Amino acid sequence: MDTVEKIVEDFASDIAMSPFSSGTRLRDMIRAIRACKTAAEERAVVRRECAAIRTAISENEPELRHRNMAKLMFIHMLGYPTHFAQMECLKLIAAAGYPEKRVGYLGLMLLLDERQEVLMLVTNSLKQDLNHPNQFIVGLALCALGNICSAEMARDLSPEVERLMRSREVNTKKKAALCSIRIVRKVPDLAENFMALAASLLKEKHHGVLISAIQLCTELCKASKDALEYLRKNCIEGLVRILRDVSNSSYAPEYDVSGIADPFLHIRVLKLMRILGQGDADCSEYMNDILAQVATKTESNKNAGNAILYECVQTIMGIEATSGLRVLAINILGRFLSNRDNNIRYVALNMLMRAIAVDVLAVQRHRTTILECVKDADASIRKRALELVFLLVNDTNVKPLTKELIDYLSIADPDFKGDLTEKLCSIVEKFSQEKLWYLDQMIKVLSLAGNHVKDDVCHALIVVLSNGSELQGYSVRSLYKALQAYGKQGSLVRVAVWCIGEYGEMLVNNVGMLDGEEPVMVTESGAVDAVEIALNRHSADATTGAMCLVALLKLSSRFPSTSERVKQIVARNKENVVLELQQRSIEFSSIIQRHQSIRSSLLERMPVLDEASYLVKRATATQATISADKLAPTVAPGGLKLPNGVAKPTSAPLADLLDLSSDGAPASTTTSTTTPNGFLQDLLGIGGVSTGTTGVPSIASTDILMDLLSIGSSPSQNGTPGQAESKPVHAVPEAIDLLGSLSSTTSVSETKPTHLVSQDMDLLDGLSSSTSVSGLEKTVHPSITAFQSATLKITFDFKRQPGNPRETTIHATFTNLTSSTYTDFIFQAAVPKFIQLKLDPASGNTVPANGNGSVTQGLNVTNNQQGQKPLAMRIRMSYKVNGEDRLEQGQVSNFPSGL
Repeated sequence: MDTVEKIVEDFASDIAMSPFSSGTRLRDMIRAIRACKTAAEERAVVRRECAAIRTAISENEPELRHRNMAKLMFIHMLGYPTHFAQMECLKLIAAAGYPEKRVGYLGLMLLLDERQEVLMLVTNSLKQDLNHPNQFIVGLALCALGNICSAEMARDLSPEVERLMRSREVNTKKKAALCSIRIVRKVPDLAENFMALAASLLKEKHHGVLISAIQLCTELCKASKDALEYLRKNCIEGLVRILRDVSNSSYAPEYDVSGIADPFLHIRVLKLMRILGQGDADCSEYMNDILAQVATKTESNKNAGNAILYECVQTIMGIEATSGLRVLAINILGRFLSNRDNNIRYVALNMLMRAIAVDVLAVQRHRTTILECVKDADASIRKRALELVFLLVNDTNVKPLTKELIDYLSIADPDFKGDLTEKLCSIVEKFSQEKLWYLDQMIKVLSLAGNHVKDDVCHALIVVLSNGSELQGYSVRSLYKALQAYGKQGSLVRVAVWCIGEYGEMLVNNVGMLDGEEPVMVTESGAVDAVEIALNRHSADATTGAMCLVALLKLSSRFPSTSERVKQIVARNKENVVLELQQRSIEFSSIIQRHQSIRSSLLERMPVLDEASYLVKRATATQATISADKLAPTVAPGGLKLPNGVAKPTSAPLADLLDLSSDGAPASTTTSTTTPNGFLQDLLGIGGVSTGTTGVPSIASTDILMDLLSIGSSPSQNGTPGQAESKPVHAVPEAIDLLGSLSSTTSVSETKPTHLVSQDMDLLDGLSSSTSVSGLEKTVHPSITAFQSATLKITFDFKRQPGNPRETTIHATFTNLTSSTYTDFIFQAAVPKFIQLKLDPASGNTVPANGNGSVTQGLNVTNNQQGQKPLAMRIRMSYKVNGEDRLEQGQVSNFPSGL
């Protein structure tokens, strides 16, 4: 703003003559405005000046037009309307003298834009000034045209600009080239008129003309493919010559910046080279030598030199450069990481993230330096370096990188711990090949940053623990020791008390000792002490408190000697302000006191959780967050990879599977989506109430104990199966009598489950495949070839339950038609909203060659509009052939009628 004010004041000084002394000068107006103490006073001064200017305009006083225009430009910069004086600009432009034209053109560029209709009136004046013998007046017209010309003006005045680009005057050629950039942007069809002219300007010696010409060439490449091909053929040699000359030039004071010869020309040439060399091997090969010269000879101890090096690296990574040149570019970025300037390090990290896709091995050489950036004091550098480290992790370096990150986790800033913990958990889950290493690393993360670990990560760890029977003893001992040392970490406490409750006898008896593991001396009372301390410390957290109560209840069964003490601890929460803990306390006390005969059956260990089903559930929840209005694709369990070595889903995008036509029918109201934050709620049976198709709330949430112990749902409160009354929960009376209807001789299997139990509150949801109904024959439909290409054939076999015509079981068979074996085979499918789809685990992920065997997979499909709309499905298959990724997809529309 100050610079523009100074220019306007200079204009006013130039035109200030004694005949104009009767009017207020620009300086006096500025001084009066700055002296105003309130906005109202400023508005009054501006109104007074505008009124005086209007009077002068109406009286047609040409001798005051200069000064009035200078005032109007200042008033416009303050934000006040000045449209009433637009015609004054045109009058000044039409004047004969240079001073008048200079103020007129400045006012034109400042007060008007290309959308103003008044601008059409200035076209003739611009054309006359472009043909003026005075080069300075020509320069004024070119500046104005380059700033505000519209498409119509560009078409009308383009011939004059082309002619001026051939002028002998250096300044005229430079301004004409810059003006032509605006013309090409407004009318891309005119690009062909400037191609030869732009190429000829690259032979100039003046750096200003060269920079303008290179800018014009860059704009031409963006505007027209024909121009791009033309410049590739005619400009590469000239650009290489320019870059070589400016790199080897001697000291020139007019172009020197910190000892670097014209870094602006360097950077412009490199940018244009990147555009011309992208996707063109011949042009890229011609540039390789000069790019290597610039990369090796440019000094890196000056900011201007670093700017040239960075642009050179971008050009090398953007063209079809040789591998040696790319390694040189990545090494330059590695040197940038050691620079003390935060900006240089940040742009280097950004560039390295893009370079990973080009040459990951070269980036891996700088892994140590990148790890140091994770510990940087600057938060933005830390975050960017962490993202880069995450991209660098592979099966060979996962262990050392994880160790470095976990060591830093203990001293990391609290604000950074959340991001670091999330990345660590992702790395451990993605690349772990051994269950033992996975458990050790997750326990370390929980110990150091348990308050930052998300619930879905804890649930995944519990699923792995449930499946690793040989490591359950080691896990419970490790978690017990971590709990003693880091008892304030919430996620660690939840996982630890769950393990102590499930495998407490392994902790006390040192069952399942590993080689080299030191035994832990823990008594039965000590195990109860650990859970009691956790309950007291985290009493405000309903989830942790509920898990502690469940663990205590199970310990009372595993350690009968502690039963009385557990009863006292549980009873303390009967008056807890948290309703969930109060209800559990009352129910658990009832179990301990009144139901000794069935307690051991109720409190058995939880069954082994199906890892594949859990991952399907988790992946579906993740996909559902992408878009609530789109279809949610189902990921095949056979294509999953768990931390313990089973396969896991690839990161290939599923967006192209979601282009089935959207159906207006609403999805079934019984379908529930599990969110990551609800996994521990699901584990405990806490959470929202499921709504059935009739809109009646389920009473399963009121019967938390029955759901928790997986023995079915309680009878409905009115005694009639299949109906549920919406009644408030009576915490004390009904909870105490929850198991009152069970006699001491009643077995658990006699409890009759009802269909009102919410599926999303059952931890074992999805453990078993589709359950067959005994005594009913299945309707069989003819097989179809769902997909066939030159490489792969897929056939579908159908079976349908007569009692449920909407549900169909599909048996998919995948056959390899080539002579190469397919590995890492993954099948994915998506269906419209009115169809529900569940994929069973595949029989394998390797498809033998030449049809010598096949892979099979089951699909359960429910058509909620059966009889109205047919089945529709999009499928995608990804696999590897000799290590190379392949992808095939298609749409299945030939389903048998009636499905």
